[in-house]
Amino acid sequence: MPGSARRQAQSVISLQYSLPTLACFKHHGAALCAASARNMSSIVLEGLSRQFGTARPAVDNVNLTIQAGSFTVLLGPSGCGKSTTLRMIAGLEMPTAGRILMNGRDVTALSPRERHIAMVFQSYALFPHLSVRENILFGLKVRKEPREHYAERLARTARVLGLEDLLDRKPSQLSGGQQQRVALGRAVISEASVCLMDEPLSNLDAQLRQEMRREIRALQQSLGITMVYVTHDQTEAMSMADRVVIMNGGRIEQHDSPDALYASPATEFAARFIGTPAMNLIKLEPGHRRIAGCNSAPLGPTPEGASRLGIRPEHIELKKGDNSLDALVESIEYFGADSIVVCRLGSNSGVAVRTKGHFQALPGSAVQLSWRAEHERFFDAKGAALSAPRTSLLSGRARPCDPQ
Repeated sequence: MPGSARRQAQSVISLQYSLPTLACFKHHGAALCAASARNMSSIVLEGLSRQFGTARPAVDNVNLTIQAGSFTVLLGPSGCGKSTTLRMIAGLEMPTAGRILMNGRDVTALSPRERHIAMVFQSYALFPHLSVRENILFGLKVRKEPREHYAERLARTARVLGLEDLLDRKPSQLSGGQQQRVALGRAVISEASVCLMDEPLSNLDAQLRQEMRREIRALQQSLGITMVYVTHDQTEAMSMADRVVIMNGGRIEQHDSPDALYASPATEFAARFIGTPAMNLIKLEPGHRRIAGCNSAPLGPTPEGASRLGIRPEHIELKKGDNSLDALVESIEYFGADSIVVCRLGSNSGVAVRTKGHFQALPGSAVQLSWRAEHERFFDAKGAALSAPRTSLLSGRARPCDPQ
């Protein structure tokens, strides 16, 4: 094994085989689950920062509480500080400032081994010369845990992860999804109360990622462990997490449930990052209650200081009515169950509308757009969300809008 791969594998082992805690496997009954619940760990980050040299801090004064037994996702683009934050929780990076608490215990200065956690990396870090069985058991042997427990714990882990028929194979004889399950197995067999995952699915194809998302979420729920998961993929975050932490520039943009993130983004960055297509951010005329470039009657009540109106593509309807706005079709993308119709509304190009079926129209065709007031979100000039009055958006009768 190359030296770098060996060192990474040893780092994984030091994390994954810390002092054992009791895991809850759903088929073992309520008593074992209750025992596991007592060992779940909360994580608190207080003023956590990490700076490399004189560069801008990679993580800048992060304050975050992760509830015991929850599935929390750190989400954001490359360079936002999510992996650095995870590595500080793991003990692989030392913070420049702040502290880390697990179950109320300050672990900031502790080594990874002393934090009683498991970790799964993007690289599976499997020993190629060892079988699946030996890879999973390796850490238990390094820690010299009682051998009489090996068979039971291995059988339990293999059963949960569907590895029972693969225990004698070498990693080179496994698919990518199976190798990922072995990496998960090393974390599971340690029976740690906290599991950290750093983009574990990024090496898999789309179909395998979908399957593994379901498996990892089911595994976390059955074990009852606290899981912190790093990804840049919003689909992974929205489909798996109890709570999502959106990071940008080393800071937390928003920490909320997937539902709240989608429905009520706290910033324009969060609005753009969540959703496919993202929330439309429609420019308003400065100092006026009008859509920029749209010669129509004023909008309904809007919060003071509103610079942009946010509306999700699926909340816009393509229909003509008393409260519709004129727009021009720019392009259409057909996805089978629905179409994304991209329109120009006033001086706002790229306004996306999701509509059922195969919508057909030529670029430049005139359409009418409408939406309901409860779906509006407003943002100020700095990109912060504003509270909006919940009355009708479109006042008056027909809403002629001359797209420019």
